[in-house]
Amino acid sequence: MSVATKAKPPSGIANPDAAVKKNAPKKPAAAGSKAKAAGSGGAENALVKFDPLQLYLTEISNYKLLTREEERELAIRVREDEDKEAAYMLVTANLRLVVKIALEFQRVWMQNLLDLIQEGNIGLMQAVKKFDPYKNVKFSYYASFWIKAYILKFIMDNWRLVKIGTTQGQRKLFFKLKKEKQKLIDQGFDPKPKLLSERLGVSEREIVEMDQRLDAWDVSLDAPLKDDSDTERIEFLSTAAESAEDQMAKKEMEGLLHAKVAEFRKRMTPRELEIFDLRIFSDSPVTLQEIGDRYGISRERVRQVEKNIIKKMKEFFKREIPDFEAYSDEEGSD
Repeated sequence: MSVATKAKPPSGIANPDAAVKKNAPKKPAAAGSKAKAAGSGGAENALVKFDPLQLYLTEISNYKLLTREEERELAIRVREDEDKEAAYMLVTANLRLVVKIALEFQRVWMQNLLDLIQEGNIGLMQAVKKFDPYKNVKFSYYASFWIKAYILKFIMDNWRLVKIGTTQGQRKLFFKLKKEKQKLIDQGFDPKPKLLSERLGVSEREIVEMDQRLDAWDVSLDAPLKDDSDTERIEFLSTAAESAEDQMAKKEMEGLLHAKVAEFRKRMTPRELEIFDLRIFSDSPVTLQEIGDRYGISRERVRQVEKNIIKKMKEFFKREIPDFEAYSDEEGSD
């Protein structure tokens, strides 16, 4: 007697019904669901790398350009009524102008163009505040100066860790120097400081200083001398200032000297003490003649007494202060 057995599905298909459903033709998905699926993939499945600059350019292209009359009307509203909506319209309509100017500076900056655009937009907003619609000047022409000024300042401030230009003249020189040097080379001239100073209307010293700043790069003092070394550059820099140890030692020596001077004063006669106070230890010493007249002695005798006091004081200090000779030699060399 045979027993009927249920046929097993082919390997790889756990559920035949599911397989039929799986192979059945799919219904067309809604546009919304497609967008959602694409969005869920995000940046991971994107074939083209996300470009924030391209996105920004696409966005600002949606703002319409203004006619000269529209610009003037909006500028009057900004000036007279401080109309924020009018200011917004003026700014957004000129965002493409900022991009155009930023591209001119890109050959100098050669980094993220959006940085320049951002600074240029700040300059544009400043131009909206300052613009006078009653003067016969086109807004875009006026705004271009503010945009360039802000972009140039940003480049100068961020070119190096240490600023290479702080004044308006230095900023102009920074931007023009390389351009003028290349121009002279193309014309067959040697771009020496004298020729550049004549062309740019600045002194030779300013040319040399700016050239050195542009050619030299910043070096961190905390950086190691070599990749495999823990020794920092700052450790090899000499300084004219006294170290904390030297200052402390000097202060201790001065305190000791004052104490020994007070002790030495007790060893002098009244006449020696007066000469010491009025001649040796005085900020405005009296003359030898004045002391001589007071004691009825000659100027030469007063000088001899003064010399003898100094000699005895030095001998006293040498006996009482072990390092006095080294200290006095150091003070004499200073």
